Amino acid sequence: MTLKKDSYKGINYCIRCGNELTIQNDNEEKLRPHCEKCGWIYYKNPIPASACVIINEKKEVLIIKRKFEPGVGRWALPSGYIEINQNPDECAIEEMKEETGLNGEIIEFLGFYTDFSPLYEKVISFGFLMKVTGGKLQAGDDAAEARYVAFDSLPEIAFPSHRYFIEEVKKIKHL
Repeated sequence: MTLKKDSYKGINYCIRCGNELTIQNDNEEKLRPHCEKCGWIYYKNPIPASACVIINEKKEVLIIKRKFEPGVGRWALPSGYIEINQNPDECAIEEMKEETGLNGEIIEFLGFYTDFSPLYEKVISFGFLMKVTGGKLQAGDDAAEARYVAFDSLPEIAFPSHRYFIEEVKKIKHL
């Protein structure tokens, strides 16, 4: 899909020098906002996120009720946007601690899932099967609640990527 001028609504000024941007084709013949003063180019890319699938000894999955948008009031996996100084696995470990109070480590990478985002247009999510190594279960950060639920009793999960990662974990034989 080729981006059109209306894909860049609200992208008007250079973040480096403040000059007004012009939308033109770049050296790849892709339409992008350019700064004619300093040469900066705006690239519209998906936002990366990490999601955690945490299973307890009863084979239940840990879910959180979201406190903020996107998906406020809905159930999801512990997850968050990857910061510039993190890689996906570091983000997963940090989000697990922030949203559930549990310390953890990665057991297995579950894959990635790209989907529409109401806030950022497109998100690419990386899923991880996590092991609890300590801490105490409690909702924190942007989680209003945190609890374990049997796979067959899961409420509707807010994000397609989270549903995908849950289905991927169900396929793992050693759990």
